[in-house]
Amino acid sequence: MDGTTTRGRTGGRWIQQWDPEDTAFWAATGRRTARRNLAFSVLSEHIGFSIWSLWSVMVLFMGKEYGIDPAGKFFLVAMPTLVGAFVRIPYTVAVARFGGRNWTVVSALLLLLPALAAWYVMHPGTSYTTFMLVAALTGFGGGNFASSMTNINAFYPARHKGWALGLNAGGGNIGVPVIQLVSLGVIAWAGAGHPRLVLGVYLPLIVVAALCAALFMDNLAPMRSDTGALAAVVREKHTWLMSVLYIGTFGSFIGFSFAFGLVLQNQFGRTPLQAAQLTFLGPLLGSVIRPLGGKLADRYGGARITLWNFAAMAAAASAVTYASSIRSLPVFLTGFVALFVLAGLGNGSTYKMIPGIFDAKAQDRIAAGAAAEEAAAWSRRMSGAAIGVIGAVGALGGLFINLAFRESFLIAKSGTPAFVSFLAAYAVCSALTWAVYLRRPAAGAATETPALTRV
Repeated sequence: MDGTTTRGRTGGRWIQQWDPEDTAFWAATGRRTARRNLAFSVLSEHIGFSIWSLWSVMVLFMGKEYGIDPAGKFFLVAMPTLVGAFVRIPYTVAVARFGGRNWTVVSALLLLLPALAAWYVMHPGTSYTTFMLVAALTGFGGGNFASSMTNINAFYPARHKGWALGLNAGGGNIGVPVIQLVSLGVIAWAGAGHPRLVLGVYLPLIVVAALCAALFMDNLAPMRSDTGALAAVVREKHTWLMSVLYIGTFGSFIGFSFAFGLVLQNQFGRTPLQAAQLTFLGPLLGSVIRPLGGKLADRYGGARITLWNFAAMAAAASAVTYASSIRSLPVFLTGFVALFVLAGLGNGSTYKMIPGIFDAKAQDRIAAGAAAEEAAAWSRRMSGAAIGVIGAVGALGGLFINLAFRESFLIAKSGTPAFVSFLAAYAVCSALTWAVYLRRPAAGAATETPALTRV
């Protein structure tokens, strides 16, 4: 067994001592243990993302016989993002309370509820209220991301967090295009009248993910339920500033992923099969590139990558706005896929900034006389709690995007007004990143945390 592992607590497998910042420990046993936990965390999170985005593909199967208009469908796919955002806080706390391995098993098995419920209700004649309730259940999949990221954050040293968190999140994000590819295969093979075939693929995969977590993952005993850290990060202004930036990156990724097929159908007249042939591409590229965002942030700084990334997202949003106004599908697809890629890149760089901010503030504590070990422990506690809060608030971006599309199509019969609002939001995020995390104070000016200019 890797590391110092003992049996304890609720019958799970617990590692009693864990110090990834110790280079000797990391080289001897830490790296191998962390990588094993990362691999099976990615598997569970991947399935979680697929179930979270389930209704982005179910709506492609919902023809006129279901009696739901485009505005109703946008609201339907927005519901999982709302629930997913709210459950991320308790899911984050659950990792420390029950152990990363134990909670991964439980959170994976919870995905059976929305999958089985969707199997039962997915037919014409089901009420819209019932569809909304079942769609809300898929929000459990959004919680898996927060618990997985909090768990992996604790396994890796600061120098590797950008890459590890990017890989963990990217592997999970790929669950979105994968379920879209599965739905494409179902529609191409059996037609748009057989949505239950998609669920037939995922029900056994949920069980496999839970079983692998039980057999191959570990709990970290040093991680304790820390409501004090959660309360502290809620009072920390950088938690809310980073939440805004994460709304711009992850909120864009998940919101566009859920809405892409509906936009293609309603603005460009694509059939369910034609839409399904295109919807997977953006989420796939955005997921694959997320680890690169973390890697670049490790090398050049998260704030610097995030700044230029938001500027590029504003440019891509300008192209999409233009294409939407003239209804040019080739230009629209080019710009929209670019938005996905940039959102994925920014996901990695913004998540790297979170532990970086608290590491920088820990250095300021050391400079003020605090013990290095105490400051490092404070940084781990705060960054772990902040990841949960920022992930929860950031997920609300998916809700905002789908509601913006809903209103845009209701009022203007086009997505153009929504894209204009996204362009403005990216410009604000770019300015915020520069003003808080990159702009150096004037000579002699007081600054709360000088080290933040190195995040």
